[in-house]
Amino acid sequence: MTTTTEQLSATTLLRFATAGSVDDGKSTLVGRLLHDSKSVLTDQLEAVALASTNRGQETPDLALLTDGLRAEREQGITIDVAYRYFATPRRRFILADTPGHVQYTRNMVTGASTAELAVVLVDARNGVVEQTRRHAAVAALLRVPHVVLAVNKMDLVDYAEPVFAAIAEEFTAYAASLGVPEITAIPISALAGDNVVEPSAHMDWYGGPTVLEHLETVPVSHDLTACHARFPVQYVIRPQTAEHPDYRGYAGQIAAGVFRVGESVSVLPSGRTTTIEGIDALGESVDIAWAPQSVTIRLADDIDVSRGDLIAPSSDTPATTQDVEATVCHVADQPLTVGQRVLLKHTTRTVKAIVKAIPSRLTLDDLSQHPAPGKLVANDIGRVVVHVSEELALDPYHLSRATGSFLLIDPADGTTLTAGMAGEAFTVQALGRARPC
Repeated sequence: MTTTTEQLSATTLLRFATAGSVDDGKSTLVGRLLHDSKSVLTDQLEAVALASTNRGQETPDLALLTDGLRAEREQGITIDVAYRYFATPRRRFILADTPGHVQYTRNMVTGASTAELAVVLVDARNGVVEQTRRHAAVAALLRVPHVVLAVNKMDLVDYAEPVFAAIAEEFTAYAASLGVPEITAIPISALAGDNVVEPSAHMDWYGGPTVLEHLETVPVSHDLTACHARFPVQYVIRPQTAEHPDYRGYAGQIAAGVFRVGESVSVLPSGRTTTIEGIDALGESVDIAWAPQSVTIRLADDIDVSRGDLIAPSSDTPATTQDVEATVCHVADQPLTVGQRVLLKHTTRTVKAIVKAIPSRLTLDDLSQHPAPGKLVANDIGRVVVHVSEELALDPYHLSRATGSFLLIDPADGTTLTAGMAGEAFTVQALGRARPC
């Protein structure tokens, strides 16, 4: 007989994030999802019921299942990204509940950066607002392949189909113009439980899936082996012991693709070419390794390789550059300005850099580019050109999430300033593609 553990190990994993404006009901939706799928322990429910009673509420506030910080509970808002793990017989889930306040939009970048699906909530009474468009833009920037529009609080608009249809049409048109490849609209009431786990008895005009049904059945792909092979070197292993006097290995995690013994590879940014002499994984020599395995690669020639270098097949190497052009989301409270000196962290490599230009800032209302803004402030999305002190090997983000992304860091205190996606974000080449590798 198959055990529960074996059943879960055989199911697929979906990483998804929730987003939406303040008071759209994200935390309530997550709480309802956990409660109705029976993913909440009894003591957790009792704690939520007690906290709700102390606040004068007659029924348990399911939002408290995710809003764990004291400030979140006191203010009734989500401040930090809350991660929750749960499972059904059909699939396992890692959920990131992200804040709705404008000043916490940067948290959505964190939550959605590894997501295969984003649930964007809209209050049926308010429709699509600026923050909704901002979250759609972030989802598009991060190449999240599946977006669910959850039109919440349908109970407060008498479950009216025209209200839902108008919001779904507006959002779908906007998200499609950003290049979001798949959009599914679902009318729900998180508070009442309509169309969250169980179909609603109040909306017989809707024939689509519930939120959980869609989460359980949406196709997901974790096949990184079909991607361009990339291996950022994290650590050089040189024991120099009697047992291993000449051992030299380069350890790290394969970011994408497949590496094989005997394969011709190049080390970037130097461009030196050699072959793979051996691959060690879990203490054993193997002939082949693939993403996302952590391995040690041994090379046939004794060439200079250090932390931050990138090993790639000689026939498929990314271009190297000292001028990085990218779309970024600025996440720090202090602005990013032209001429500012920063550190750029790309995979395992950190180099000195200077902000050479800020060509434009994205205007979310009509997706136009505001030229030469001079600076980016917190939560702004814009284009930047950064000049780095050393050559970097970057892929366009729409081709590789691991080697197409980077961070700009304040060299004074190590604060993360900006999250960057190399290349054009909303070009014809990038639009409509599935999630990058």
